Amino acid sequence: MPILFQLVFCFLMALSISIWAVPVIVRVDRSLKLFDHPNERSSSGNPIPTLGGIAIFFSFAFSASIGMIGIHMPELIFILAATMLIFFVGLKDDLVDLSPRKKLLIEIIAAFIIIFAGQIRFTNLHGLFGITEIGLFPGVIITVFAIVVIINAFNLTDGIDGLAASLSIVISLILGGWFFLSGHTGYAILSFSLAGAVTGFFYFNMYGIRNKIFMGDTGSLVLGTVIAILIIRFNEFNIDQSQPYAIESVPAISFGILAYPLIDVMRVMLIRISQRRSPFSADKNHLHHRLLTLGFSHKNATYTIVGINILFVAVLFSLHQFGILRIAAYIVISCGTLFLMPAFFIKKRKLVRKNDPLQQIMIPRLNADSVFVEKQVQR
Repeated sequence: MPILFQLVFCFLMALSISIWAVPVIVRVDRSLKLFDHPNERSSSGNPIPTLGGIAIFFSFAFSASIGMIGIHMPELIFILAATMLIFFVGLKDDLVDLSPRKKLLIEIIAAFIIIFAGQIRFTNLHGLFGITEIGLFPGVIITVFAIVVIINAFNLTDGIDGLAASLSIVISLILGGWFFLSGHTGYAILSFSLAGAVTGFFYFNMYGIRNKIFMGDTGSLVLGTVIAILIIRFNEFNIDQSQPYAIESVPAISFGILAYPLIDVMRVMLIRISQRRSPFSADKNHLHHRLLTLGFSHKNATYTIVGINILFVAVLFSLHQFGILRIAAYIVISCGTLFLMPAFFIKKRKLVRKNDPLQQIMIPRLNADSVFVEKQVQR
Protein backbone atom coordinates (compact mmCIF):
# COMPACT_ATOMS: atom_id res chain seq x y z
CA MET A 1 0.00 0.00 0.00
CA PRO A 2 1.49 3.43 -0.94
CA ILE A 3 2.43 5.43 2.13
CA LEU A 4 0.35 8.46 1.18
CA PHE A 5 -2.72 6.28 0.65
CA GLN A 6 -2.04 4.64 4.02
CA LEU A 7 -1.96 8.04 5.75
CA VAL A 8 -5.20 9.15 4.08
CA PHE A 9 -6.79 5.82 5.05
CA CYS A 10 -5.77 6.27 8.73
CA PHE A 11 -7.05 9.85 8.76
CA LEU A 12 -10.43 8.88 7.27
CA MET A 13 -10.77 5.82 9.51
CA ALA A 14 -10.14 7.88 12.66
CA LEU A 15 -12.49 10.60 11.35
CA SER A 16 -15.28 8.10 10.66
CA ILE A 17 -15.01 6.41 14.06
CA SER A 18 -14.98 9.77 15.83
CA ILE A 19 -18.04 11.03 13.93
CA TRP A 20 -19.88 7.81 14.78
CA ALA A 21 -18.83 7.81 18.44
CA VAL A 22 -19.62 11.40 19.44
CA PRO A 23 -23.46 11.18 19.15
CA VAL A 24 -23.36 7.92 21.14
CA ILE A 25 -21.32 9.59 23.89
CA VAL A 26 -23.68 12.59 23.91
CA ARG A 27 -26.67 10.28 24.49
CA VAL A 28 -24.85 8.54 27.34
CA ASP A 29 -23.83 11.90 28.85
CA ARG A 30 -27.42 13.10 28.79
CA SER A 31 -28.81 9.92 30.28
CA LEU A 32 -26.28 10.08 33.14
CA LYS A 33 -26.50 13.90 33.38
CA LEU A 34 -22.77 14.33 32.81
CA PHE A 35 -22.55 17.98 31.87
CA ASP A 36 -19.85 20.63 31.98
CA HIS A 37 -21.51 23.33 34.10
CA PRO A 38 -20.45 26.99 33.68
CA ASN A 39 -17.85 28.32 36.15
CA GLU A 40 -15.41 31.22 36.44
CA ARG A 41 -13.20 29.75 33.70
CA SER A 42 -15.97 28.73 31.31
CA SER A 43 -16.87 30.75 28.25
CA SER A 44 -20.14 28.90 27.69
CA GLY A 45 -23.20 29.91 29.67
CA ASN A 46 -25.04 26.59 29.26
CA PRO A 47 -24.41 23.06 30.54
CA ILE A 48 -22.85 21.01 27.71
CA PRO A 49 -22.22 17.24 27.54
CA THR A 50 -18.56 16.44 28.13
CA LEU A 51 -16.31 13.37 27.70
CA GLY A 52 -15.74 14.00 24.00
CA GLY A 53 -12.18 12.90 24.70
CA ILE A 54 -13.42 9.31 24.74
CA ALA A 55 -14.16 9.54 21.02
CA ILE A 56 -10.79 11.18 20.36
CA PHE A 57 -8.79 8.57 22.27
CA PHE A 58 -10.43 5.42 20.93
CA SER A 59 -10.62 6.57 17.31
CA PHE A 60 -6.95 7.62 17.47
CA ALA A 61 -5.78 4.40 19.18
CA PHE A 62 -7.77 2.13 16.87
CA SER A 63 -6.74 3.89 13.66
CA ALA A 64 -3.05 4.10 14.67
CA SER A 65 -2.98 0.40 15.65
CA ILE A 66 -4.55 -0.74 12.38
CA GLY A 67 -2.38 1.61 10.34
CA MET A 68 0.81 0.24 11.92
CA ILE A 69 0.24 -3.27 10.56
CA GLY A 70 3.41 -4.24 8.72
CA ILE A 71 5.43 -1.35 10.17
CA HIS A 72 8.18 -2.03 12.69
CA MET A 73 7.63 0.36 15.58
CA PRO A 74 8.33 -1.39 18.92
CA GLU A 75 7.71 1.75 20.98
CA LEU A 76 4.08 1.98 19.81
CA ILE A 77 2.79 -0.23 22.63
CA PHE A 78 4.40 2.04 25.23
CA ILE A 79 3.10 5.18 23.53
CA LEU A 80 -0.42 3.76 23.68
CA ALA A 81 0.10 2.57 27.28
CA ALA A 82 1.19 6.04 28.46
CA THR A 83 -1.64 7.68 26.52
CA MET A 84 -4.14 5.24 28.00
CA LEU A 85 -2.92 6.06 31.52
CA ILE A 86 -3.40 9.78 30.85
CA PHE A 87 -6.80 9.03 29.30
CA PHE A 88 -8.05 7.42 32.53
CA VAL A 89 -6.65 10.31 34.58
CA GLY A 90 -8.62 12.76 32.45
CA LEU A 91 -11.73 10.57 32.61
CA LYS A 92 -11.62 10.42 36.40
CA ASP A 93 -11.02 14.17 36.61
CA ASP A 94 -14.05 14.81 34.38
CA LEU A 95 -16.27 12.52 36.45
CA VAL A 96 -15.25 13.10 40.07
CA ASP A 97 -12.43 15.70 40.03
CA LEU A 98 -8.81 14.86 40.74
CA SER A 99 -6.39 16.94 42.79
CA PRO A 100 -3.64 18.76 40.82
CA ARG A 101 -0.97 16.84 42.78
CA LYS A 102 -2.37 13.45 41.79
CA LYS A 103 -2.68 14.54 38.16
CA LEU A 104 0.91 15.76 38.16
CA LEU A 105 2.15 12.51 39.71
CA ILE A 106 0.44 10.36 37.08
CA GLU A 107 1.67 12.65 34.30
CA ILE A 108 5.23 12.08 35.54
CA ILE A 109 4.63 8.31 35.65
CA ALA A 110 3.37 8.44 32.05
CA ALA A 111 6.47 10.44 31.11
CA PHE A 112 8.68 7.74 32.66
CA ILE A 113 6.89 5.08 30.59
CA ILE A 114 7.55 7.11 27.45
CA ILE A 115 11.20 7.70 28.37
CA PHE A 116 12.37 4.39 29.82
CA ALA A 117 10.04 1.85 28.17
CA GLY A 118 9.48 3.65 24.88
CA GLN A 119 13.04 5.03 24.69
CA ILE A 120 11.67 8.42 23.67
CA ARG A 121 13.58 11.36 25.15
CA PHE A 122 15.71 14.36 24.27
CA THR A 123 19.34 13.39 23.63
CA ASN A 124 20.59 16.52 21.86
CA LEU A 125 20.06 20.30 22.23
CA HIS A 126 21.17 21.03 18.65
CA GLY A 127 23.79 23.56 19.71
CA LEU A 128 21.57 25.60 22.04
CA PHE A 129 23.98 27.53 24.32
CA GLY A 130 26.75 25.55 22.65
CA ILE A 131 25.36 22.21 23.89
CA THR A 132 24.78 19.28 21.55
CA GLU A 133 24.63 15.77 23.08
CA ILE A 134 23.27 15.48 26.62
CA GLY A 135 23.48 12.60 29.07
CA LEU A 136 20.73 10.39 30.41
CA PHE A 137 19.97 12.38 33.58
CA PRO A 138 19.62 15.85 31.99
CA GLY A 139 17.78 14.27 29.06
CA VAL A 140 15.24 12.68 31.42
CA ILE A 141 14.74 15.92 33.37
CA ILE A 142 14.21 17.98 30.21
CA THR A 143 11.89 15.38 28.69
CA VAL A 144 9.71 15.01 31.80
CA PHE A 145 9.47 18.78 32.09
CA ALA A 146 8.53 19.15 28.40
CA ILE A 147 5.87 16.42 28.55
CA VAL A 148 4.23 17.79 31.71
CA VAL A 149 4.27 21.38 30.41
CA ILE A 150 2.80 20.48 27.01
CA ILE A 151 0.09 18.28 28.56
CA ASN A 152 -1.04 21.05 30.90
CA ALA A 153 -0.72 23.74 28.24
CA PHE A 154 -3.27 21.93 26.06
CA ASN A 155 -5.44 21.30 29.10
CA LEU A 156 -5.59 25.03 29.86
CA THR A 157 -5.99 26.00 26.19
CA ASP A 158 -9.31 24.16 26.02
CA GLY A 159 -11.31 27.26 26.95
CA ILE A 160 -13.53 28.07 23.95
CA ASP A 161 -15.22 26.05 21.24
CA GLY A 162 -12.83 24.38 18.83
CA LEU A 163 -9.59 26.03 19.97
CA ALA A 164 -7.67 23.10 21.48
CA ALA A 165 -9.05 20.80 18.77
CA SER A 166 -8.15 23.03 15.82
CA LEU A 167 -4.67 23.77 17.18
CA SER A 168 -4.12 20.03 17.60
CA ILE A 169 -5.26 19.34 14.04
CA VAL A 170 -2.90 21.96 12.61
CA ILE A 171 0.07 20.85 14.74
CA SER A 172 -0.41 17.14 14.03
CA LEU A 173 -0.76 17.76 10.28
CA ILE A 174 2.37 19.93 10.22
CA LEU A 175 4.39 17.32 12.09
CA GLY A 176 2.76 14.45 10.16
CA GLY A 177 3.63 16.11 6.86
CA TRP A 178 7.27 16.42 7.89
CA PHE A 179 7.39 12.81 9.15
CA PHE A 180 5.95 11.66 5.82
CA LEU A 181 8.42 13.65 3.72
CA SER A 182 11.42 12.59 5.82
CA GLY A 183 10.48 8.89 5.73
CA HIS A 184 9.35 8.34 9.34
CA THR A 185 6.18 6.51 8.41
CA GLY A 186 5.17 5.28 11.88
CA TYR A 187 5.05 8.76 13.36
CA ALA A 188 3.32 10.08 10.26
CA ILE A 189 0.57 7.50 10.88
CA LEU A 190 0.29 8.58 14.53
CA SER A 191 0.01 12.22 13.45
CA PHE A 192 -2.64 11.66 10.77
CA SER A 193 -4.62 9.31 13.03
CA LEU A 194 -4.70 12.00 15.71
CA ALA A 195 -5.70 14.66 13.18
CA GLY A 196 -8.58 12.52 11.91
CA ALA A 197 -9.81 11.68 15.40
CA VAL A 198 -9.81 15.33 16.47
CA THR A 199 -11.42 16.52 13.22
CA GLY A 200 -14.47 14.33 13.87
CA PHE A 201 -14.80 15.76 17.38
CA PHE A 202 -14.16 19.31 16.12
CA TYR A 203 -17.24 19.23 13.89
CA PHE A 204 -19.59 18.54 16.82
CA ASN A 205 -17.74 20.82 19.23
CA MET A 206 -17.79 23.80 16.87
CA TYR A 207 -20.93 23.28 14.79
CA GLY A 208 -22.97 20.76 16.73
CA ILE A 209 -26.43 21.81 17.89
CA ARG A 210 -28.15 18.64 18.96
CA ASN A 211 -24.89 16.77 19.56
CA LYS A 212 -22.64 19.60 20.78
CA ILE A 213 -19.96 18.28 23.14
CA PHE A 214 -16.78 19.30 24.96
CA MET A 215 -13.61 17.18 24.99
CA GLY A 216 -13.05 17.64 28.73
CA ASP A 217 -9.78 16.79 30.45
CA THR A 218 -10.16 13.34 28.92
CA GLY A 219 -9.46 14.82 25.51
CA SER A 220 -7.12 17.74 26.24
CA LEU A 221 -4.72 15.61 28.33
CA VAL A 222 -4.58 12.94 25.60
CA LEU A 223 -3.90 15.59 22.95
CA GLY A 224 -1.09 17.06 25.02
CA THR A 225 0.49 13.65 25.58
CA VAL A 226 0.52 12.57 21.93
CA ILE A 227 1.71 15.95 20.67
CA ALA A 228 4.50 16.00 23.28
CA ILE A 229 5.70 12.62 21.94
CA LEU A 230 5.55 13.87 18.35
CA ILE A 231 7.51 17.02 19.25
CA ILE A 232 10.24 15.00 21.00
CA ARG A 233 10.61 12.73 17.98
CA PHE A 234 10.59 15.74 15.64
CA ASN A 235 13.59 17.08 17.55
CA GLU A 236 15.40 13.74 17.65
CA PHE A 237 14.92 12.95 13.97
CA ASN A 238 16.50 16.29 13.06
CA ILE A 239 19.79 15.59 14.84
CA ASP A 240 21.19 14.19 11.59
CA GLN A 241 21.23 17.24 9.33
CA SER A 242 22.28 15.15 6.34
CA GLN A 243 18.89 13.50 6.01
CA PRO A 244 16.29 14.80 3.51
CA TYR A 245 14.13 17.71 4.71
CA ALA A 246 16.25 18.21 7.85
CA ILE A 247 15.29 21.31 9.82
CA GLU A 248 17.91 23.53 11.46
CA SER A 249 17.28 25.30 14.78
CA VAL A 250 14.68 22.65 15.54
CA PRO A 251 14.28 23.46 19.29
CA ALA A 252 13.17 26.98 18.38
CA ILE A 253 10.94 25.70 15.56
CA SER A 254 9.31 23.23 17.98
CA PHE A 255 8.70 26.03 20.47
CA GLY A 256 7.20 28.12 17.68
CA ILE A 257 4.85 25.32 16.60
CA LEU A 258 3.52 25.22 20.18
CA ALA A 259 3.85 28.98 20.70
CA TYR A 260 0.20 29.77 21.40
CA PRO A 261 -0.52 27.21 24.14
CA LEU A 262 2.91 27.53 25.76
CA ILE A 263 3.27 31.32 25.81
CA ASP A 264 -0.38 31.94 26.70
CA VAL A 265 -0.18 29.58 29.67
CA MET A 266 3.11 31.08 30.90
CA ARG A 267 1.70 34.59 30.58
CA VAL A 268 -1.49 33.74 32.49
CA MET A 269 0.42 31.98 35.26
CA LEU A 270 2.74 34.97 35.69
CA ILE A 271 -0.32 37.23 36.00
CA ARG A 272 -1.79 34.98 38.69
CA ILE A 273 1.47 34.79 40.61
CA SER A 274 1.88 38.59 40.43
CA GLN A 275 -1.62 38.85 41.94
CA ARG A 276 -0.56 36.43 44.71
CA ARG A 277 -2.92 33.72 43.54
CA SER A 278 -2.29 30.10 42.71
CA PRO A 279 -0.96 29.71 39.15
CA PHE A 280 -3.61 26.99 38.69
CA SER A 281 -6.55 29.14 39.87
CA ALA A 282 -9.36 29.80 37.42
CA ASP A 283 -9.80 33.11 35.61
CA LYS A 284 -10.40 34.57 32.15
CA ASN A 285 -7.00 36.04 31.36
CA HIS A 286 -6.24 33.76 28.41
CA LEU A 287 -5.96 35.40 25.00
CA HIS A 288 -9.10 33.66 23.76
CA HIS A 289 -11.04 35.11 26.71
CA ARG A 290 -9.70 38.59 25.87
CA LEU A 291 -10.90 38.20 22.28
CA LEU A 292 -14.38 37.25 23.53
CA THR A 293 -14.34 40.40 25.67
CA LEU A 294 -13.60 42.41 22.53
CA GLY A 295 -16.76 41.01 20.93
CA PHE A 296 -15.38 38.05 18.98
CA SER A 297 -17.60 34.98 18.75
CA HIS A 298 -16.15 31.59 19.71
CA LYS A 299 -15.75 30.71 16.02
CA ASN A 300 -14.11 34.01 15.09
CA ALA A 301 -11.74 33.88 18.08
CA THR A 302 -10.75 30.30 17.30
CA TYR A 303 -10.21 30.88 13.59
CA THR A 304 -8.29 34.10 14.25
CA ILE A 305 -5.88 32.38 16.63
CA VAL A 306 -5.44 29.31 14.42
CA GLY A 307 -5.03 31.39 11.25
CA ILE A 308 -2.31 33.51 12.86
CA ASN A 309 -0.68 30.34 14.18
CA ILE A 310 -0.51 28.80 10.68
CA LEU A 311 1.07 31.94 9.18
CA PHE A 312 3.45 32.18 12.12
CA VAL A 313 4.66 28.58 11.71
CA ALA A 314 5.06 29.05 7.94
CA VAL A 315 7.36 32.03 8.59
CA LEU A 316 9.30 30.02 11.19
CA PHE A 317 10.02 27.19 8.75
CA SER A 318 11.33 29.72 6.23
CA LEU A 319 13.67 31.14 8.91
CA HIS A 320 14.99 27.82 10.21
CA GLN A 321 18.58 28.65 9.14
CA PHE A 322 18.73 31.87 11.19
CA GLY A 323 19.86 30.17 14.41
CA ILE A 324 18.05 29.01 17.54
CA LEU A 325 18.46 32.17 19.63
CA ARG A 326 17.48 34.54 16.82
CA ILE A 327 14.36 32.54 16.03
CA ALA A 328 13.50 32.29 19.75
CA ALA A 329 13.83 36.07 20.07
CA TYR A 330 11.56 36.52 17.04
CA ILE A 331 8.98 34.19 18.63
CA VAL A 332 9.01 35.99 21.98
CA ILE A 333 8.80 39.48 20.43
CA SER A 334 6.12 38.55 17.88
CA CYS A 335 3.96 36.62 20.32
CA GLY A 336 4.46 39.21 23.05
CA THR A 337 3.15 41.91 20.72
CA LEU A 338 0.18 39.83 19.61
CA PHE A 339 -0.72 38.85 23.16
CA LEU A 340 -0.60 42.45 24.41
CA MET A 341 -2.77 43.91 21.63
CA PRO A 342 -6.16 42.65 22.96
CA ALA A 343 -5.36 43.99 26.44
CA PHE A 344 -4.54 47.39 24.89
CA PHE A 345 -7.85 47.57 23.01
CA ILE A 346 -9.81 46.42 26.08
CA LYS A 347 -8.16 49.12 28.20
CA LYS A 348 -8.81 51.73 25.48
CA ARG A 349 -12.47 50.73 25.24
CA LYS A 350 -12.89 50.95 29.02
CA LEU A 351 -11.31 54.43 28.96
CA VAL A 352 -13.73 55.58 26.24
CA ARG A 353 -16.67 54.28 28.26
CA LYS A 354 -15.40 56.00 31.38
CA ASN A 355 -15.28 59.37 29.60
CA ASP A 356 -18.64 58.94 27.88
CA PRO A 357 -21.55 60.42 29.94
CA LEU A 358 -24.05 58.04 28.33
CA GLN A 359 -21.91 55.06 29.33
CA GLN A 360 -21.77 56.38 32.90
CA ILE A 361 -25.56 56.17 33.00
CA MET A 362 -25.76 52.74 31.36
CA ILE A 363 -22.89 50.86 33.04
CA PRO A 364 -24.46 50.70 36.57
CA ARG A 365 -27.67 49.39 35.03
CA LEU A 366 -25.74 46.80 32.94
CA ASN A 367 -23.78 45.69 35.99
CA ALA A 368 -26.96 45.28 37.99
CA ASP A 369 -28.50 43.21 35.19
CA SER A 370 -25.34 41.07 34.99
CA VAL A 371 -25.47 40.34 38.72
CA PHE A 372 -29.14 39.39 38.43
CA VAL A 373 -28.48 37.05 35.49
CA GLU A 374 -25.49 35.48 37.28
CA LYS A 375 -27.58 34.76 40.36
CA GLN A 376 -30.30 33.17 38.21
CA VAL A 377 -27.70 30.92 36.52
CA GLN A 378 -26.29 29.89 39.91
CA ARG A 379 -29.79 28.98 41.13
